[in-house]
Amino acid sequence: MSESASINTINDLFFRVVESANPRAVLWQDAVGSWQPLSSDQIYQRVRAVGTALLEWGVQKGDRVALVSENRWEWAVADFATLAIGAADVPVYPTLTGEQIAVLLADAGCRVAFVSTQAQFDKLNAVRGQTYLERIVMMDPIATQAAIPFGELISGSDALGGRRDAVFDALARSVEPKDLATLIYTSGTTGEPKGVMLTHGNIAANQNHAIDGYTIGPSDVCISFLPLSHITARALDYVMYGAGAQVAYCSQFDKLPIAMKEVRPTFFVGVPRVYEKIRQAVEQKAGASPIRKRLLGFAVKLGGKHSGAVYGGNAPTAFAWKLSNKLVYSKVREAFGGRVRSFISGGAPLGVDTARWFASVGIPVWEGYGLTETSPVIALNNPVAQRMGSVGPVQPNIEIKFAPDGELLVRGPIVFAGYWKKPEATAECIDAEGWFCTGDIGRLDTEGFLYITDRKKELLKTSGGKLVAPQPIENKLKTNVLVAQAALIGDKHKFISVLISPNFTALEEWARQQGIACPGRAELVADSHVQALYEGIVQETNAGLANFETLKRFRLVAEEWTQETGELTPSMKLKRRVITERYAGLVAAIYADEATAHAG
Repeated sequence: MSESASINTINDLFFRVVESANPRAVLWQDAVGSWQPLSSDQIYQRVRAVGTALLEWGVQKGDRVALVSENRWEWAVADFATLAIGAADVPVYPTLTGEQIAVLLADAGCRVAFVSTQAQFDKLNAVRGQTYLERIVMMDPIATQAAIPFGELISGSDALGGRRDAVFDALARSVEPKDLATLIYTSGTTGEPKGVMLTHGNIAANQNHAIDGYTIGPSDVCISFLPLSHITARALDYVMYGAGAQVAYCSQFDKLPIAMKEVRPTFFVGVPRVYEKIRQAVEQKAGASPIRKRLLGFAVKLGGKHSGAVYGGNAPTAFAWKLSNKLVYSKVREAFGGRVRSFISGGAPLGVDTARWFASVGIPVWEGYGLTETSPVIALNNPVAQRMGSVGPVQPNIEIKFAPDGELLVRGPIVFAGYWKKPEATAECIDAEGWFCTGDIGRLDTEGFLYITDRKKELLKTSGGKLVAPQPIENKLKTNVLVAQAALIGDKHKFISVLISPNFTALEEWARQQGIACPGRAELVADSHVQALYEGIVQETNAGLANFETLKRFRLVAEEWTQETGELTPSMKLKRRVITERYAGLVAAIYADEATAHAG
């Protein structure tokens, strides 16, 4: 975003949407699944109507309003309305339990909550007594008298067309950069969630440079499917709104493949697991046919010779590449709708193997990096400047440096205002000079590209004193279609091992092809043929690792790790503490003979 187009608050962004006169600013799916547009005039009138209702209920500047919903246009309207009147919103993952949500809403002091469905209302209403909630607004058509219908709040607003409310506009424009915009509770990979206080100025400063090097305009469209309660998804939507592009809301992840074919986005941002799943689906489909498998293998090997050019945004001119592009690479792009110009990965480390594979099939996936506490983007590869394996050049309006142990420190207008009601926790991560300790280990190369090597708190230290970064090894394991998730263990132990949660769809298909009949997943992962299969995968991963990094032992688990079952954060990061506690008996068995085992 150019300096002349810079914003100071999110409300500035809202007015940019309003002034764009875009007839298709938003796309949403109706009850039968058809995509319907919302114009910028409709967005304004609905935001004004909801904001007015909040004011009538006594919501004042600085008050907190909860959002418990999947991605949908009502989420954006409630967000803009809350910020327009100077209040702050508290987005909550709708997959959390009622008890978990109650803790967050009580901590934030929310008196009003917007929920998406009857199920979300019932969940929240059951714990209402543990919160300060006075009103719950439900987005879906109402089936209970206890909730306030969202449709009732905006009834008749569309008929106002392009008219503007001068009093409402003046209130929105009076909000200042220093004012609190949102309170986002971190996913808590290592402990209890903390409320991250982001001001209007924090997010606006990040928006002004978040997509430097990219060209986005009114002809672009992206699908909003990553949870909006996560800052990455929200920042992306703001970027698209600010550029006058379309935002298509996909409320359920399992609807994404169909949405990509119907909407055909031009801009795509996903967490690494999305890319890993698409790669696994491509390899699994090809594996069903010997001819397809050989064709894909040939095309990937050929594409690997041109991956550098592809990653740099250039289409190779060699005849063999063009032929492979027509026969193979174009089919992979079709999985994304066939029109995507820019692919971005964020939220967790992508892994060089995954980036190289996609570049080998004609798709440059540019990785970025940031944290909730940094609003979020710190660095991002882009069409102008990119380097595989790095997270890109650092944003121009921030400073970085490294602590003696390699931890990345950041300072600038994107750094959050502190943790809600936790001054001690704030002081622990922001020093007197304003440097924020990211908790990530990194380095900067001579050309200004930032590399993140691992989480400081997740480094495994063997009893021999060797430090092992688990994420690169886990990412290498996950490039195999049979591995859904992997968690390295071995901190304070003699050697490193790994727990593997298989891709059961692929594994069960393999077992059928091999004539292996198992009554359940526990029996399947215990089967000797399956054990031998994964032993081979582990040995392939060990190739190229230093001896102290190699995986000496592995165990397959019979469960899928998901956000719902607690092993993953909403951005698909491993909750290592949860996993090691849940499988404590398995870990103990792995190291039971440690005193006599040969670790190498």
